[in-house]
Amino acid sequence: MALRLWKNLLQTTKKRILQQRWLSLYNGAHGYEEELVKKKLQQFSGGSINLSKEDNGVGILTLNNPKLMNAFTGTMMVELQERVTELENWKDGKGLIIHGAGNTFCSGSDLNAVKEISNSQDGMNMCMFMQNTLTRLMRLPLISVALVQGKAFGGGAELTTACDFRLMTPGSEIRFVHKHMGLVPGWGGAARLVRIVGSGAALQLLGGAARVDPERALSLGLSEGTLPSSDETTALGEARAWLNQYTEGPISVIRAVKKVVTAGRELPLEAALRTEKDIFGTVWGGPANLQALVRRPKHK
Repeated sequence: MALRLWKNLLQTTKKRILQQRWLSLYNGAHGYEEELVKKKLQQFSGGSINLSKEDNGVGILTLNNPKLMNAFTGTMMVELQERVTELENWKDGKGLIIHGAGNTFCSGSDLNAVKEISNSQDGMNMCMFMQNTLTRLMRLPLISVALVQGKAFGGGAELTTACDFRLMTPGSEIRFVHKHMGLVPGWGGAARLVRIVGSGAALQLLGGAARVDPERALSLGLSEGTLPSSDETTALGEARAWLNQYTEGPISVIRAVKKVVTAGRELPLEAALRTEKDIFGTVWGGPANLQALVRRPKHK
């Protein structure tokens, strides 16, 4: 009987959380027609977004357009949404590393595409599309880290803020260059940056279009650390090892940890507490909890 109740609670809570995760920021009520936006973006091709899923539950998402420093083309924006959907449906996932091919992260948007959608409505549509995608990325029940090698400029800098953590390599930099383009962030980067470093530091980084090297990023709380190697392959291995401290353990528990943190960040206190209670109910008396009780671990 108790097992049946636990399973019913688990399914109910999973359904509620899934509904929250799939809720888009924008829809038809905002004048946003996603299929039309995707059709427009797909006119600007080039590059790809590649995803590999490792047996340990860590996904590797690669921005692959090295000829343009991994700048986002229209098709890459659409592919990013597709990869996020794939990750939402990955039941065995615990962690995610996002990095760029060719030893650099991302230089923002492909300027050739930007010139073609320079009218206000097209720009707003692209903004809503990317905000929807990056918000879904941020809400994934996976602990995520952006591995910043080389340059993370403009939209690339915004993408790093949609991850839970950021790691940098020697000589890399993050820079919100929007001011020099006559713009402000439009992919949600400003709102997320304020929550990461505070309003004063965010104003400095946006208003000054400042170069943020690994040392400054660490002091601001924008980065969790600087990896020893700047070599692409070696740094990716170091990022895997770093992330493992947070993803090691039962899948259900790691995903639950991410969900309660997301609720605490995004919901009013009372709603966050209720959500935490519901998620707690999915792991209390579950396999990992029962196994831990048998082991009787001692905490030093």
